[in-house]
Amino acid sequence: MKSILFVCSGNIFRSLVAEYALKTYFGPESGYLIGSAGIEAAPQAIHPIVLAYLLKKGVDPTPHRQRKLTRDLIESASLTVAMGSNHQDWIRQEFGRDVRLFNHFCYRLDQPILDIHEAIPDWRDRPESSREYLQAVIDHIWDGVPHLVEHLSSL
Repeated sequence: MKSILFVCSGNIFRSLVAEYALKTYFGPESGYLIGSAGIEAAPQAIHPIVLAYLLKKGVDPTPHRQRKLTRDLIESASLTVAMGSNHQDWIRQEFGRDVRLFNHFCYRLDQPILDIHEAIPDWRDRPESSREYLQAVIDHIWDGVPHLVEHLSSL
């Protein structure tokens, strides 16, 4: 079975959203093993805004358990997709693998999807801006998944 692995930092936002968006797109009979991992995966909860917005989209990510990216995960994945440039760099340094960005597959852009603290350094003091950014990123990933699927047959 082919597998797709999305990678971000904590495995509670960007890669998690990509995993659940692709699982939702395919449904239960996808023929793919779809997962996600984080290069750090420090124990933390899914942000309440992310959780609420995914629930609004009909997805319940509460069963999700963070996991740290390992050599075994990288080697067993048919396709690994990085959410940020730092994830690409880390994978190259740790595992000697070159992986492409989500935005490259979906939008032909070599631009990372920034984490909230990268996009809005004072995000904790700006709750409305933070909510808007988190929801926009979720929509961006969700809307990109059909474009990713178009590329799967050529991989």
